[in-house]
Amino acid sequence: MPPSGSQSLTDRIQAVAPTIQMLPVRTPTLPPATHTNTFLVGTGEAVVVEPATPYREEQDLMVEWVQAARLKGVEPVAILATHHHPDHVGGAMALRERLQLPLWAHAMTAQRLDGIVEIDRLIQDGERIDLSGPTPTALTAVHTPGHPPGHLCFIDEATGMMIAGDMVAAVGTIIVEPTDGDMLLYLESLRKMSVIEPSALLPAHGDVIQQPQAVLSFYIEHRLMRERKVLEALEARGKPSRPRHLVAQAYDDTPKALWPLALQSIEAHLIKLEREGRITKQGDRWS
Repeated sequence: MPPSGSQSLTDRIQAVAPTIQMLPVRTPTLPPATHTNTFLVGTGEAVVVEPATPYREEQDLMVEWVQAARLKGVEPVAILATHHHPDHVGGAMALRERLQLPLWAHAMTAQRLDGIVEIDRLIQDGERIDLSGPTPTALTAVHTPGHPPGHLCFIDEATGMMIAGDMVAAVGTIIVEPTDGDMLLYLESLRKMSVIEPSALLPAHGDVIQQPQAVLSFYIEHRLMRERKVLEALEARGKPSRPRHLVAQAYDDTPKALWPLALQSIEAHLIKLEREGRITKQGDRWS
């Protein structure tokens, strides 16, 4: 269950590992999710991951969280963003100023936030962020494009847990839309995560995922299943089609209220199939 706004800071903090605290904060995210998980990683030197919330009272809570950690000898050195979507960087500039911490992100995230959010340092794929302390650890950045181009996950060396951003979710689903997202890269990134074999996944939305390999396999198979249904719907029509012509068959197992979002995924699948040479595009229709 998402945390109540009336809960105290202590009630809302979850110690998911000796080196990782998780604090869900209210954000304007897609339902059924209502919160985005933020993380404090480290037992001496530390980083804050996901400056998510645009709401002042939730930002106050994050500031209180970091100040309480500082009193215990945990000193953040930076704020890290997994990607540029509003429910992940809604508080980036406010928290950067209030906590007096630099903001780090992938170069492609910085490009999309240019003129909106100032990024102080770029994080490269495979970069290691060492964090000294009573329990030393390090975060390794993993570039996982597909949901957006600059998406980063972070592996905590001490536990093997992966902060997964919007690659997977424990509540709701992950949208791969056709302009900001890339279905081909998204599937490749899921496979990349699986090869790493994290001990658990810490998603941006919902609880800790304790069976990461099963969930990653499910996400891959689910996307491939949907792709088959999109292709079958296109073949059944037998003529050049737009996504709206395919949604009733391709998403016949999904409530109609979700079809507007489904249209985005269908187009992302069609673009992937076209890139693979399995279908062709004529104007704004595929066949």
